[in-house]
Amino acid sequence: MIQQRISSNLRFEQINYLWRIVATGICFTFFGLGGLLLCVTWFPLQKVVYSGAERQKAAAKKTVHHTFRFFIGMMKFLGILNLKVEGLDALKNAKGKIIVANHPSLIDIVVLISLVKNADCVVKAHLFRNPFLRGVIQNTGYISNADPDHMLDDCKHSLDQGNNLIIFPEGTRTTPGQPICFKRGAANIALRSSTPFLPLLIFCYPKTLTKDDKWYHIPKTGKINFEALVLPEYDWTQGKTDITRSKLSRQVTRDLESYYVEKLARYGTIEKRNQRIDYPNSGS
Repeated sequence: MIQQRISSNLRFEQINYLWRIVATGICFTFFGLGGLLLCVTWFPLQKVVYSGAERQKAAAKKTVHHTFRFFIGMMKFLGILNLKVEGLDALKNAKGKIIVANHPSLIDIVVLISLVKNADCVVKAHLFRNPFLRGVIQNTGYISNADPDHMLDDCKHSLDQGNNLIIFPEGTRTTPGQPICFKRGAANIALRSSTPFLPLLIFCYPKTLTKDDKWYHIPKTGKINFEALVLPEYDWTQGKTDITRSKLSRQVTRDLESYYVEKLARYGTIEKRNQRIDYPNSGS
């Protein structure tokens, strides 16, 4: 009887694993083809309805926000993702903030844009050549990092318009087992725009869709668990006076990196997060 139960459980786990691979493939296909479909149908229609480049970009950003919400909902429905957020109201009410976060997985930006209505972001220049993404990036006006000075001006303009700028200070996904290392981009944007940070902690377990993972490298057992914790606003100006801009940029970067190292160590295990976080305002 016990052997039959064990055998039955093993078969269920195998079937569940195979289904999650298939479901993950469905989601990646939807993501790529959905971007192309928006570019040949909905975005051209919005350009007819809305006059002016800024209104068209705002409408496209709103479309991407709702599309990503649908995409996250589909991942949950198909049984490959659990999502938990603490501090969701702070994201919903944010306006003209620099939202910074650690970057453990490929889906971080998708989840954050699905949670933030007026989200803007800085994208790597090579993505403008991606056939599945370039149309979306161009229509939304997401900011390229190809020209640093131009990028800083574009970021300030976006924040002045009331958009929330999502930035991963690491610049790329964290390599598992390696300490985080922040670049100065987020600090330079904050200095140029005189804007405080709204920091998030992202936890994704079991580790999946990391920097070295393929799309089919999914957890052997169970769903992807994605947790986001919104922290209090981080004022980088405190105690920083009479410092040159270049030194200030380096100092802000070091301070922000140390802040994340401390917070990730504090909440870096499920047990530690459960001791602190009861998710009274959680949502998805």
